[in-house]
Amino acid sequence: MVMAWSCMNILGWTIMAAFGMNIAISVRISNELGAGHPRTAKFSLTVAVISSFVVGIVLALVLVITRDYYPSLFSNNLAVKQVVKDLTPLLALCIVINNVQPVLCGVAIGAGWQAVVAYVNIGCYYLFGIPLGLIMGYKFHMGITGIWLGMMAGTVVQTLVLYWMIFITNWNKEASIAGDRIKKWGGEDCHNEIDH
Repeated sequence: MVMAWSCMNILGWTIMAAFGMNIAISVRISNELGAGHPRTAKFSLTVAVISSFVVGIVLALVLVITRDYYPSLFSNNLAVKQVVKDLTPLLALCIVINNVQPVLCGVAIGAGWQAVVAYVNIGCYYLFGIPLGLIMGYKFHMGITGIWLGMMAGTVVQTLVLYWMIFITNWNKEASIAGDRIKKWGGEDCHNEIDH
C-alpha cells in the first residue's frame, strides 16, 4: 500500500503543472475563438501541448535519474523501496502522458465541447481503463502493475481520442460557432473579420 501511495503522490505532484495549463489553455482557446482568431487559438494549443510535453519529459527524467534515492522519502522498508524503484519507468511514462492529456481536455473545453469531453473521459477511463486494470491486476495476477497499466491504457486512449478530435477540427468554423454563441447570449460581437 505504501508503494502505491508514494507513486500516486509523486504523480499528483507532477500533474499540478498540467492542471494549471489545462485552465490557462481553456480560457485562451475560448477567448481567441470568441474574438474570431482561429489561427491564434491553434497556435496557442500547439504551444501548450509542446510545453506540457517538455515539462512531463523533464519531470520523468528527474524521476528516472533519482530512482535509487527518492523511494527513501516514503519508506525505509527495502522491499517497498525496490518495488517503487521497479515502478519508476511506468511512473515516468505516466507522468508524460498525464502532462499532455489535461491540456488536450482544456483545449476541447475551451472550444465548447464539454459534453463530448465528458463522454470521452467516461468511456476511455471508466469503461475501458479501470476494468482493464482490474482484469490485468487480479485475473492475470499482475498486481499493482496490472492495475496501473490498465488505467494508463485508458488515459492513453483518451489522449489519442482528444488529439484526433483536435487534429481534425476546422478552427475557422469553431470561431464562427463561438461568434454565434456570443450573439445568442447577448454578448458584444467582437467578430469584425475572422483571421484565416
